Amino acid sequence: MKQPFSLAGKVAVVTGGGSGIGRAIALLFAAQGATVAVFDASEAAAHAVSEEAEPTGSIRPYLVDVTDAAAVERAFAALQKDCERLDLLVNNAGIAHVGRLDNTSLDDFERVYQVNVRGAFLCARAALARMLDRGSGVILNMASIASLIGLEDRFAYSVSKGALLSMTRSIAVDYMTRGVRCNCICPARVHTPFVDGFVARNYPGHETEKLAELAAYQPLGRMGTPEEVALLALYLCSDAASFITGQAFPIDGGVLVK
Repeated sequence: MKQPFSLAGKVAVVTGGGSGIGRAIALLFAAQGATVAVFDASEAAAHAVSEEAEPTGSIRPYLVDVTDAAAVERAFAALQKDCERLDLLVNNAGIAHVGRLDNTSLDDFERVYQVNVRGAFLCARAALARMLDRGSGVILNMASIASLIGLEDRFAYSVSKGALLSMTRSIAVDYMTRGVRCNCICPARVHTPFVDGFVARNYPGHETEKLAELAAYQPLGRMGTPEEVALLALYLCSDAASFITGQAFPIDGGVLVK
C-alpha cells in the first residue's frame, strides 16, 4: 500500500461532527481525501466545521437530529443524491450523564438511550442499506471504556456504551461476508470543549483542580485529545484495517492495565 490511510474518493458520514472528537474526525478524513457529511444537531456547528475545510468544499453540513428516524433517512437520501455513494459511517454523536442507578431518573435514562443507542441504530441502518448495495463499507461506533469496565456515577452512560459494543459485534458478524466491516473505539477521558463546559458548570472556581483530577485518572497523566482518537478512527476506516472487524479498540492512557 503506497498510501494506506488515504480516503481519496470515499464518502463518509460523521455524526456529532460539529465539535470535539467528531470535528477532529471530520477534518482528518477530509484532509485524507474523503468527502465528509457532518450530521449535527447544531446547524451553526456543522457549518463552522465545513468552513474550516474550505476552500476544498470537502465537508458538507447537514442539520440532523439522529434520534428522529425520518430526519435521518432524509439526510442519508440527500447525501446519496449529492454524492451517489456512501463508504464510511462514524457513529460519534452522543451525550453523557452523571448518576448511579438509584438517582438516575427515567427521563434522563431515556434521553441518553435515545441519542447514544437509538441514534446509532438509525444511522447504522440507513448507512448499511446503501453499503450493501455496493458490497462494501465501514461502520465505526464510538463506544467508551465504560463499555469494558465499571465507572462510578456513570450508570446510564455506561449502559448505552455497552449497547454500542454489542451493536458493533452484531453488525460485524451479520455482514462480514457481504463486504461491511464494523468496529468500535473505546476512549478514556478526552479533553474536549464538552469537558471544559461540564467542569465550568459543576465546579465553578475549582476548574483547574478538577481538570487535573480528570487528567490524573489516566496512568499516563493526561486526558486524550480528539486528534488522537481521530487518528485511530482513520486507521479503522481505511483500507489498512481491511482485515479487522467486530473489535473494540481502547485508547485509554493505560487505564485498562493499571
